[in-house]
Amino acid sequence: MMQKLKWLTAGESHGKGLLGILEGIPAGLQITEDYIAAHMARRQKGHGRGGRMKIEEDRPEIYCGIRHGKTLGSPVGLILPNKDWENWKTKMSVEPVDEEVKKVTLPRPGHADLAGVQKFGFDDIRNVLERSSARETAMRVALASVCRKLLKEVDIEVGSRVVQIHKIKDSTPIPEGTLPEQLNAIADKSPVRCLDKEMEQEMIAAINEAKAKGDSAGGVFEVIASGLPYGLGSHTHWDRKLHARMAAAMMSINGLKGIEIGAGFDGAGRFGSDAHDEIGWDGDRYIRYSNNAGGLEGGMSNAQPIVVRMAMKPISTLIKPLRSVDMETKEKKVAHKERTDTCAVPAASVIAESMLCFVLADALLEKFGGDSVAQLKAHIEASARF
Repeated sequence: MMQKLKWLTAGESHGKGLLGILEGIPAGLQITEDYIAAHMARRQKGHGRGGRMKIEEDRPEIYCGIRHGKTLGSPVGLILPNKDWENWKTKMSVEPVDEEVKKVTLPRPGHADLAGVQKFGFDDIRNVLERSSARETAMRVALASVCRKLLKEVDIEVGSRVVQIHKIKDSTPIPEGTLPEQLNAIADKSPVRCLDKEMEQEMIAAINEAKAKGDSAGGVFEVIASGLPYGLGSHTHWDRKLHARMAAAMMSINGLKGIEIGAGFDGAGRFGSDAHDEIGWDGDRYIRYSNNAGGLEGGMSNAQPIVVRMAMKPISTLIKPLRSVDMETKEKKVAHKERTDTCAVPAASVIAESMLCFVLADALLEKFGGDSVAQLKAHIEASARF
């Protein structure tokens, strides 16, 4: 469903590292490893993260596609080594090994384990879990940081905040006039990325309770984008509708089970007169008196902020595992236990920002084109409507 950009990741959670390629970014975009690393650091934070975050620094190397700090218009390639590889050289060796490596045969409920081994005919779940691990999202954030920088060049910003962990909800409204990057600056100061300090402590307590029980906790977060013109996406075909492209990209993130745009499910309980955003004219441009549509109408951006909320299930790997069946013996046992987080909702909100950056950058290039950033800006200046 990507029209102008192509991106690809490769690598296993405990392999040598992660690889990423992003094709379609115009020439002349200023980008540095520091900029990418700053957003990757945001992904690593959050109360409830596991020991892996203490091992990995997550600073990618720009391998190609950039010269003297600017994109060349050719594919951008990134490499992210896994520091933990030193402890997994035998288990995850690319070459055959002489010593016996213990197989993982106890599938975890809620994970890709059982479906993956059934699909590919494996007898070792590690062949599935290494790639299905959320470690892969580190490279997504790295590549999407380039898209984020492109959006920023034309004053489009993307941010997020957590609104629920377990049953604890933060209903604090975002202060009027707060731009997404300003929202991030506030949310990033919280260990759970919420706005209400009282709810922050209750969320932390809920995560601590889950950890003490050997359990995990899920939640809900909100992603916001501002500065979009009219007409990104299209009403003309199913795979060009912007909300469809957004949903596909964002629902590809590990553990996400629900998405709503604007008023979402709450809007289903309203009458139309309360659900739709009335239109006005301020003497210069069209205005809206509300944003229940979440910035999208008919599959297109309508120049209002995009607002998306997503639900994340509790992490599948538990310190105190659930019941399972050994694939070799068919004996009833508890599921495999891998190193895990207790809660990754704050991190998932940053990953979702990144997926939205991919989609919005793609839609921007689809509408306005340009082989260079200068051409893109000129096209927007000439034809964009806000």
